Amino acid sequence: MTQQASKTSWPVWAVALAVLAWLVSTTWCRPLAVPDEGRYAGVAWEMIRSGDWLTPTLNGLPFFHKPPLFYWLTALSLKAFGLTLWAARLASVLGAWLGAMALYLLVRQWAGARLATWSTLVLVTQPFYFGGAQYANLDMLVAGCISATIALAAQAVLAREAGQPYRWALWSAYGMAGLGLLAKGLIGLVLPGAVIVLWLLAMGRWRAIFGLLSVPGLVVLLAVAAPWFVAMQRLYPDFFHYFFIYQHFQRFTQAGFNNMHAWWYYLPLTVGLTLPWVPAWLVAWWGARRKGGPDRHAASAVAMPAVASLRWLAWSWMIVILVFFSIPKSKLPGYILPALPPLAYLVAQALMRRWPRPHAWAPKVWGSVAAVLCLVLIGVAVKYDDQSAKPVVPIVQPLIRQGVPLVYVDEFVYDLPFYLAQPTPIPVISNWDDPRLPLHDNDRKELFDAGAFNPKLMPKVLVPQAEWHTWLCTHPRLVVMASHDVVKTYPELAAQAPVKQLKLWSLWVLDRDDLLAKGLRCH
Repeated sequence: MTQQASKTSWPVWAVALAVLAWLVSTTWCRPLAVPDEGRYAGVAWEMIRSGDWLTPTLNGLPFFHKPPLFYWLTALSLKAFGLTLWAARLASVLGAWLGAMALYLLVRQWAGARLATWSTLVLVTQPFYFGGAQYANLDMLVAGCISATIALAAQAVLAREAGQPYRWALWSAYGMAGLGLLAKGLIGLVLPGAVIVLWLLAMGRWRAIFGLLSVPGLVVLLAVAAPWFVAMQRLYPDFFHYFFIYQHFQRFTQAGFNNMHAWWYYLPLTVGLTLPWVPAWLVAWWGARRKGGPDRHAASAVAMPAVASLRWLAWSWMIVILVFFSIPKSKLPGYILPALPPLAYLVAQALMRRWPRPHAWAPKVWGSVAAVLCLVLIGVAVKYDDQSAKPVVPIVQPLIRQGVPLVYVDEFVYDLPFYLAQPTPIPVISNWDDPRLPLHDNDRKELFDAGAFNPKLMPKVLVPQAEWHTWLCTHPRLVVMASHDVVKTYPELAAQAPVKQLKLWSLWVLDRDDLLAKGLRCH
């Protein structure tokens, strides 16, 4: 180590437990958000249900939008702790914890325990980061893998230059990049590589790039990531084209997808969702500039070259993430979660420069405000999250146990199979021959794409609209879940009031005898 940690600092295990406890603290509070949380938790549940831990499935059909690491972790969590909300979100919590601890350990090693502690505190009290840790999708998990890969690669560079052992960190960086590939694809490898290359070029240390090239490291990466991709290609010959060409390159470069935003979208978003830390950064920077004096942001002596390197790393890290995800027109907030650890470091560094004394009150005030905002964010989400299908479970579950079939019409309700612990795929009745279907980025297209990988099962799960009448006539009772406006297409639903109406969905329990009395003709 370049310096010893302060004797008054917390041990690493205590920091790790505190961070984990904070991130998991409110994961139980709100229902699964739709579509994302319902979709990804549902895929994990299907792994448990089917016993097939190799092929992710959506409603029983192979689902290759994303690789399997999130599903594996979530399925393990659900198997261990049951189909609970906090277990469904544990993979995201672990991703956030991984990113926070990677930042903490890197900064502690090269800039001291106090700056490491404050960097981590700033990170985990950003409402954006705290909320992302409690949202069951792939963004936080890959953000944690990317952050850990960058931190390990930086550790290898700095240790090598300091004449310290570095190969364990380098090989671990390759292994973590392999996990990043399994978390969300090529960005788990490309983004850390771009960050490290830009950092070393900016520092004028381009020769160090060659020191990061490692045959053993490449072996580790391939051992971690390659088996699943090879297995999927052997089972599904179109997998490579769909996963790498379509899901990666075409979705990145084309404009026909949801969530279209301007190039500057992430700038105000990052400022707003990390409040109050960007204003705190500006206040601290301005105050330190007016105050002048030496750089005294750590409580103990600091190895200045390493601190300068970390500052360059943080800027390179943040710039690469922001620029990369600003290029495509389709943008989602969670894409830039990997930019939050370097932002946290830069904020903490400014705070320590402005208030170098360990007992300064101002950083603690900023931290307290940030923590309160995190909890307020969760409270607001709990109060206003009214899109869940969970309220229909007490009605639907007893009917399913009696053998009454459940079908969806024209849309897929992502979260309901999770709440029902649904043992089989749910038939979705719709016009699957619609030529416009592939042009829309929605739930029907996801199912349609998945069906192409299992054409034998596809017609049993994706039921043609022409068979709607047959379903009404062959089942004495039928539970139907659909959006409210489906009555325009299906008159039998318009003729009967739903038994439950939610914000997004209506639930009908159809009785064949009632429908016959109202004019249904069955032959």
